[in-house]
Amino acid sequence: MRGLPLILLVAFSPVILQVGLAASPEDGRVIAVRVGEAITPATRELLLEAYEFSLSREAQAMLILLDTPGGQLDATLEIVEAMERSRIPWIVYVYPEGAKAWSAGAFILTASHIAAMAPHTIVGSAQPASYNPFQGSTPVEDEKIVNALSALIAEKARMHHRNGTAAELFVRRNLNLNAEEALKLKAIDVVASTVQELLEAVDGRDVKTSVGSATLKTRGATVIEYSPSIRVGLLSAISNPLLAYILFTFGLYALIFGLLTPGYGAEAAGIIALTLGLIGLGFNLNLASLFLIGLGVVLLVAEAHTSGFGALGGAGIICLTIGSLFLIPSGGAEWLISPEWYRRFTILSLLFAGSIGGFMFFAAYKVLKARRMKPLIGEIIGETVEVTEDLNPGGTGFVRYKGEYWKAKSEIYIKAGSKAKVIGKDGPILIVGEMKREQD
Repeated sequence: MRGLPLILLVAFSPVILQVGLAASPEDGRVIAVRVGEAITPATRELLLEAYEFSLSREAQAMLILLDTPGGQLDATLEIVEAMERSRIPWIVYVYPEGAKAWSAGAFILTASHIAAMAPHTIVGSAQPASYNPFQGSTPVEDEKIVNALSALIAEKARMHHRNGTAAELFVRRNLNLNAEEALKLKAIDVVASTVQELLEAVDGRDVKTSVGSATLKTRGATVIEYSPSIRVGLLSAISNPLLAYILFTFGLYALIFGLLTPGYGAEAAGIIALTLGLIGLGFNLNLASLFLIGLGVVLLVAEAHTSGFGALGGAGIICLTIGSLFLIPSGGAEWLISPEWYRRFTILSLLFAGSIGGFMFFAAYKVLKARRMKPLIGEIIGETVEVTEDLNPGGTGFVRYKGEYWKAKSEIYIKAGSKAKVIGKDGPILIVGEMKREQD
């Protein structure tokens, strides 16, 4: 999972890559940002943060190195809106070779000031799909949604003098184009093998920004690869849909474990993980899922106060499982992402939920079973123990019972090596007395 290492990214000084020969201070700057995962709110924050950095460095343009299976529609539309409000050009480059701009990525590429692709890359597959954990993915047939999205992407293409028909077919027919086909159909502006080749190709082009026309001066430019802040790095990590689901599931089970077996700190860990998971989840927490999850928690807590581990516990596990499944994205109007990515996500989510859930409930069962056992100290009373050191009145010593050493005290002197009888207890200390001799 490539989203995880982003947690470790600190606000280091951005990495400066020289394109071509060493650049003089008068040369232009281009800020490069890598987008290599699903489009989430964290992607939006990353690009907005990079945009502000670009303005502070008086950059010629912002370069997005794109390789994505798609993502959240809301986050995608906000990124598109940021492009339209931008004071500098955004160059979106599907890179490196073998990369793709599917679904939400097709929208971002089409709406950019300069759309570019590396050889052997793909753009398209933007048809919205409805996802269901039990049935898989199916194309959205709602004309309102399809018409709105196809009209939107077509208009963004025409705004930048590109092929609106091809863009519309990305949504209506799931059209896919490689770099050469996209260039031939004028769905993009440039095909370039490297960043240097791309910057040389777009040098001198006029683009329209929110503050008017701008002429790109990118030949020999310094490329500064932007590193996200700690805040964005953490948000990127927990916004990964799979990791967010894992955090949510782990937090939920840990919270239940903590409620069933207080005193081990599981409640605090559960609340933290649950909160992070909810922040990262871009899914609708509908009333049905919340009701099922809440009911599952109540049933499992009720199970803790009954003997055995049966009907209530089993029903609670079923409610939690179904409720968590309903958190998986199910609407094409919210997510634009490839079915292949979704299938992998669903399988991994279910495997993790089953594994961590089984472990948590096994641990809870063992703890509850131990708590319901008759206290051992009660069973010792009346038993015979061996005194291992002299017991003096008012003092304490040790006795041995079934190979275990216990602290004990006596009101009379009992010599080491003799037998004694447990007649009571004082907290963890046994009270022993002299063994009565059997009558002949």
